[in-house]
Amino acid sequence: MNPAQPVVGVLALQGGVAEHLAALRRTGVTACPVRRPEELAEVDALVLPGGESTTMTRLLDTFELFEPLRARLREGMPAYGSCAGMVLLADSVLDDRPDVRDSPGVRTLGALDVVVRRNAFGRQVDSFEADLAFEGIEGPALRAVFIRAPRVEKTGADVTVLASVPSSGEPADGEAEATGGGTIVAVRQGPVLATAFHPELVNGDDRVHRLFVRMIHENSGHTGPVRPDTTEDT
Repeated sequence: MNPAQPVVGVLALQGGVAEHLAALRRTGVTACPVRRPEELAEVDALVLPGGESTTMTRLLDTFELFEPLRARLREGMPAYGSCAGMVLLADSVLDDRPDVRDSPGVRTLGALDVVVRRNAFGRQVDSFEADLAFEGIEGPALRAVFIRAPRVEKTGADVTVLASVPSSGEPADGEAEATGGGTIVAVRQGPVLATAFHPELVNGDDRVHRLFVRMIHENSGHTGPVRPDTTEDT
């Protein structure tokens, strides 16, 4: 292990594991898949990729990862969750149906003081892309890919909103918080980052992963530099 650079794991149970690993490695860190508790114990930080949150809940239990992961998060391990990863990191989750308060089958890790609604933007056919202003990321607008994406409905006092998308109308239950007239799609609380979208799917733009690596450095005292951002203004 290089003491100047963190070792960042990617939860390798479902989702865009290879894409996250590639993006992390381009920042200069050591990145590795995590499927077992002993692998989790060897990393300094963890990315939770997208997927299907109820399936990921079951897989965390099957691979005996849920409790070790929750313990590491409580100890302050940096984590980044995209899409379903955001759902799992939340304090509580609402179902995609407006008349259902809780989402059956999803057990959350409680690392973020937020309430998240699953599949808030619709089904697979409703997937879309948007250009976002993202706090803490310089340069051109961030291209974000939303696939059966969640949204943040409520945030705690210690949560920083990093990005939002314009609201298409009033939420079904009237609870979604807005920033600048939008719906929250990216948040940070201490060493934990979450986005409702998939930055790993945008070729040539690793700025979200670079932000996360900077957060790891801030949290852990690793001294190695993040490789320069070579994102082009397109």
